[in-house]
Amino acid sequence: MSKATQDFQKFAKVNPNNTRATGCNSVIYTRVSTKEQADNNLSLQTQRKACEQYALKQHYPVLASFGGTYESAKSDERKEFKRMLDYVKKSKEKVSHIIVYSADRFSRSGANAIYIASELKKQGITVYAVTQPSDSSTASGSLQQNIHFIFSEYDNQMRREKCIAGTREKLLMGNWATKAPLGYDNVKINGEKKIVINAKGKLVKKAFEWKAYEGLTNVQIVERLSMQGLPLHKQMITKIFDNPFYCGIISHKMLDGAVIEGKHEKLVSKELFLKVNQLQTMNSQGWKVFEENESLPLKKFLLCEKCGKPMRGYLVRKKNIHYYKCGTNGCCVNENAKRLNNQFHGMLKSFSFNPQFLPVIKYQLE
Repeated sequence: MSKATQDFQKFAKVNPNNTRATGCNSVIYTRVSTKEQADNNLSLQTQRKACEQYALKQHYPVLASFGGTYESAKSDERKEFKRMLDYVKKSKEKVSHIIVYSADRFSRSGANAIYIASELKKQGITVYAVTQPSDSSTASGSLQQNIHFIFSEYDNQMRREKCIAGTREKLLMGNWATKAPLGYDNVKINGEKKIVINAKGKLVKKAFEWKAYEGLTNVQIVERLSMQGLPLHKQMITKIFDNPFYCGIISHKMLDGAVIEGKHEKLVSKELFLKVNQLQTMNSQGWKVFEENESLPLKKFLLCEKCGKPMRGYLVRKKNIHYYKCGTNGCCVNENAKRLNNQFHGMLKSFSFNPQFLPVIKYQLE
């Protein structure tokens, strides 16, 4: 800068749209997709070492490292990923670079990854992939990085399609391809994967028998199972009774509505399963429901004075008193059934007529 222009430096203007990173501070983000990779693979160490060497070479101080665990890149709501983004945006010390091993380690979400990188760039933060170097501050470099993001998503989708196709083929052959339900263990016997019944399975079998042969309610079955060392929620026992896997049948959303005879060991017979399932349908909540009740003739006819929804009815057994109750969550309208029934009966009296007109009214109604 010449001496003649130095006096005018204070009048210089900065382009607000200049997104080129000006600082040196950086963070490192590493990840693998599965727990098995995290436990058995040196990928995390390899990623971090390469990122640290790049930061050292470029004289970029590393303020923090994130990841170091397994996180699926299907969604950018990953915990460590989100924590890293929050850090670089809110850090008191300006962060200018996010260093990753490759573009697919940053994200495999394609268009969303491009958007995130673009928003970071507006804040002067660049994403740099060590094994796929590109200067994202230039148009060509940004295009190259975006192509890497898109191909990462494409590769992810191709893997997913292959995985789904392989899983479906296994299911069609009668082989359960994922973790077996409660009562079974996934094991390897002589190098071959098997699904075998465990100790919990024997208790689950008893639950089917208690339901079918002793007529116990689901609540009673849950209590008995808990006493024998298998605590379950009532919702869980319902799912168990609805799962045909226990009688040797495979049902899965990948089968598009088809059911397949499985090769795994049956816990109960098909006849027992169907019997329990029938009882579940008849009595899904563990008690009998009577639609008609002489003490609650206005049930579903009477409307709540607050929300306008139909009222239901119940009996307080200790007092032997019936009540009408609003079925809407949060609406606490409870009314004595006998009192409302008498009021309604009084209203009906205003519609009474002389019995001699009954034949005429009957004729008119017909």
